[in-house]
Amino acid sequence: MSTFKVTEQQQAFFDTFGYLVFRGLMQDRIMEITEEFDQVFHKHGGNFNGKPHNFKKTSTIVAFLGHSEKLASLLDDPRVHNICSTLLGEDYNYLTSAGNKYVGDTGWHSDTTMDKKWPGNLKSINLSFYLDPVTRETGALRIIPGSQFIGDQFTERLKAQIHTADMQGQWGVDRTELPAIPIDIRPGDLLVFNNYVKHAAFGGGNNRRVLLINFSRHYTDEHMDELQEYVSTFAPYWVEELHGEAVLTGASEERMRHLRQIQDNQAHLPALARAARIASSQS
Repeated sequence: MSTFKVTEQQQAFFDTFGYLVFRGLMQDRIMEITEEFDQVFHKHGGNFNGKPHNFKKTSTIVAFLGHSEKLASLLDDPRVHNICSTLLGEDYNYLTSAGNKYVGDTGWHSDTTMDKKWPGNLKSINLSFYLDPVTRETGALRIIPGSQFIGDQFTERLKAQIHTADMQGQWGVDRTELPAIPIDIRPGDLLVFNNYVKHAAFGGGNNRRVLLINFSRHYTDEHMDELQEYVSTFAPYWVEELHGEAVLTGASEERMRHLRQIQDNQAHLPALARAARIASSQS
């Protein structure tokens, strides 16, 4: 485990196509992760008012690692650290996490609505721990390689057209037939992708369990308004703290180095989350 390193070829692949798959990398921990995942869901259920989450129709718990010290220890795993430090830099941030139970299709989207261009077109990455096997026919993630390049002619054209409800009328194909790479995954594999990249999943069952952990590059002064905006996007989930108790309790100095920038910039979140909760109760 301690000898794992992202290779130069893997980094070049990620920089070009926007994703990587590490087969069997987390096999030694997947049983523990699955047991903890199920315990957290049993105890807390899915938040967002206990309803499926918007277009993804997903039961979601945000700040998931904050509910389990064992899961929080993934932040200290040398494999996770090497992936993040290689792709994002040694001063990377841990943003937040989510436990998802996916229901049905997800549709084409990116995992960020803030598409401001960053150096190298890389702001944040998603580490996805699938707890159930998925294939093309059963909800495997499909990625459009290279669609992470903000400002690129192909990316901008795709962004403008991919959300149409009538792909048959627009391109003559069903949304499931767009040119994309379906990534078959078995528990123990680790999928990493650039949050800008366009992706979707189709044909899955009603209980596809996935633990998502999000990391970003360190925000520079010129991007601090974007960090504040990012934090605000979690208010509709009624989340008042993006990391959670288990992540913060007994955190080492090394872990805190990757938590500090979020910790220093989320003071506005509790009031927004409480307002979102009140608004929901009145709707």
